[in-house]
Amino acid sequence: MSETRVVSPASVVSAAVIDLVLVVVFVVIGRSSHDEASNFVGFVTTAWPFVAGVALGWLIMRAWRAPLGVVWTGIGIWISTVVFGMLLRSFADQGVQLSFVIVTVVVLGVFLLGWRGIVALVLHRRTVRS
Repeated sequence: MSETRVVSPASVVSAAVIDLVLVVVFVVIGRSSHDEASNFVGFVTTAWPFVAGVALGWLIMRAWRAPLGVVWTGIGIWISTVVFGMLLRSFADQGVQLSFVIVTVVVLGVFLLGWRGIVALVLHRRTVRS
């Protein structure tokens, strides 16, 4: 999606919610893989750095201008979510082991870029058919 196009408020809100939900899904999957899924305080402790990271990514990238963009918006949000998430985890004395960082980079990349790529493909096919 080009930055010169008018973006509906519904698209902006939907994109932000999808990003947030996917970050939460990432945390839920990670915690459940360590048999820690039922601890709400642990969930919040794990989630907040990444929620803050995705929010900072939205602000830094001014994602409301092109929320569906894969290349600039999506990559910027992905990198911000990982970098700020890990920095905040480190400042909060949470684990930032290399294996966790690698898994985080891969999973959040697939999540935050993947849904945008699917939307771009669908929109492109609609445009080609009409």
